[in-house]
Amino acid sequence: MTSQTATSTTTQATSQGSHAWVLTLELPGREMTTQYGTWTPPAGATRHDVFVALKEHLVAQQPQMASANTIFFSLEPNQL
Repeated sequence: MTSQTATSTTTQATSQGSHAWVLTLELPGREMTTQYGTWTPPAGATRHDVFVALKEHLVAQQPQMASANTIFFSLEPNQL
């Protein structure tokens, strides 16, 4: 999972994942966090599989968010 800024279309296509994602979690009244990036999910992965993997990734970085509520989740093809 990456969050990179590329300077050319060729570089962008090879250095970023196939999907762009945004995930916001909240511990009501205490804390909120948003992370984003790009990722190429494994073949056959479902949207739910990606959500779970991304939430686990975020919680690994911020363990206090393990019981947080999901406020926002977006997963879109990384293309215009």
